[in-house]
Amino acid sequence: MRLKSVAIKNFRCYREEATVQLDELTTFVGKNDIGKSSVLEALEIFFNNDVVKIEAGDANVYSGDSRLSITCEFSDLPASLTLDAGAVTTLADEHLLTADGTLKIQKIYDCKTKTPSVEVFLVAHHPTADGVAGLLDLKEKELQALIKAKGLAVQLKGNPGMRKALWDAEADLKIAEVTLALTKPKEDSKRIWEQLESHLPMFALFQSDRSSRDSDGEVQTPMKAAVAAAIAEVQDEIDLIQKRVKEKAEEIAQSTHKALKAIDPNLAKELTPQFTPPTTAKWTGLFSVNMDTDDGIPLNKRGSGVRRLVLVSFFKAAAERRMASGGNTRSIIYAIEEPETAQHPNNQKILIESFKALAGESGYQVLLTTHSPGFAAELPTDSIRFVTRDANDNPKIEAGVDVFAEVAQALGVVADSKVKVLLCVEGPTDVTAFKCLSRALHLADATIPDLGNDGRVAFIVLGGSTLQHWVAGHYLKALGRPEVHIYDSDVATYGASVAAVNLRTDGSWALQTLKYEIENYLHADAIQEAFGVTFVVPDQRDAAGRAVPALLSAALFASNPVGNPISDGTAKKRLANQAFPCMTAARLQQRDPTGEVEGWLRKIGAML
Repeated sequence: MRLKSVAIKNFRCYREEATVQLDELTTFVGKNDIGKSSVLEALEIFFNNDVVKIEAGDANVYSGDSRLSITCEFSDLPASLTLDAGAVTTLADEHLLTADGTLKIQKIYDCKTKTPSVEVFLVAHHPTADGVAGLLDLKEKELQALIKAKGLAVQLKGNPGMRKALWDAEADLKIAEVTLALTKPKEDSKRIWEQLESHLPMFALFQSDRSSRDSDGEVQTPMKAAVAAAIAEVQDEIDLIQKRVKEKAEEIAQSTHKALKAIDPNLAKELTPQFTPPTTAKWTGLFSVNMDTDDGIPLNKRGSGVRRLVLVSFFKAAAERRMASGGNTRSIIYAIEEPETAQHPNNQKILIESFKALAGESGYQVLLTTHSPGFAAELPTDSIRFVTRDANDNPKIEAGVDVFAEVAQALGVVADSKVKVLLCVEGPTDVTAFKCLSRALHLADATIPDLGNDGRVAFIVLGGSTLQHWVAGHYLKALGRPEVHIYDSDVATYGASVAAVNLRTDGSWALQTLKYEIENYLHADAIQEAFGVTFVVPDQRDAAGRAVPALLSAALFASNPVGNPISDGTAKKRLANQAFPCMTAARLQQRDPTGEVEGWLRKIGAML
């Protein structure tokens, strides 16, 4: 399951409901004490209630209402649910989805007591017509009675099948958005929640303010996340263990019931065990890992910067492991507050690249908070969520091109004195490509700039769909640096943006690539070296209209047809991270005999 959005109401400073859309990589940017961390901590309460626990003081102090809500919306849902033996159903068949086909789970906490209570609901488009509403709360015998009353010729066994028959027989179900209680002890409603809980993403929160206990902080939290990830990978074996325990418990219950009837037949007609398997959180809690460093010194006794380096290593290793395995496990959300804290700039860059790589892999989402201009500048613009306050001091969370200037102002973004040129490209994969190609040419000719190691050049990721707004708004003008804009030729409308930049009189210039996009400059040998597959790299699209990422996806699937082919977006990221580093000056010369790429770099070099 993938977390699509979260809505928070009456939680701390969020008196009015605030909803934020979440991507694979989402970055909350804003000043101190503006409400960034509250979003991540609300999610920690929703998923775990462990690192941060719900407290009576979490309800907004000005609302006068003790109840607060945290609502999470999910996509990429489980294909089926098994409510009991043989009773397989789907969320769609049970009318448990929104109008958009997503799953929306709402948790309402009542903070009027020291230990707040919680109820779980589904917000769904569900039948409300008389006689077919509330079927999830009915017992098998009650559903059988309804089936008989309507004279339906269906099997009187299996609650999902009977519900579907009743709904199918109704001319107008009067579908409307309703809130369905899941945690009350009522038949299949409770069973559905037990099933959904096992499919929810794992959530790991890394806070900026840490204690120095060996059982917590930077020492333990990454290891807990690692243990949770390991448990997810052996979930099939755990399911078999739980199934065996359930069968044995039922066997004992049946023999006990038999003995009870022998004593007094009227004492108990039924004795049915209600089996509740342990959640992933409970399994994770069985394990603890302590970490020692050099000479047996506990990690928690090292400096804060060293402890935070555990995060660098943890996320870098996670990204590399995920790319190497290519497997699909239970999805994981990593939420990190101010990851730049106590880190050298070089380590910050390593961490950022790890976040980008991790977010590019299926099954991972990364949520960040920052108020560091340098850190924010390295992140994709489409990941930014700007947190500010309105005229009534209520937090609001914005995304999109209209907030770019506000973000820059709030973070105090100014030009680094050593930066001479701003190199503007469409996306983060283009940054990787340009760094790799310039490095390859620089190794053959030192007069060509190595963009990845030349502090005089700063990359600006414009984000394809928002590119025209960056150009039209000239958002970077205040930095006082000439801009170089290089766009792929795959979007004809970029021509207007190129023309607009070339009309400037500050030394800026722009162009579109002669080939279809930057991946078309790759050599087949670099792809073979990176992935072990071979295909012809065209200058434009191939005869079937496929771009290079689609060709890679097809080649990888043909070489190992397990699961589904990777998406074009994932293939594009893998080409950037694995194929472009294999490019050499000789390979680029074969793919670009006219020296187009070299010409761009020499022109940038002249500007320096």
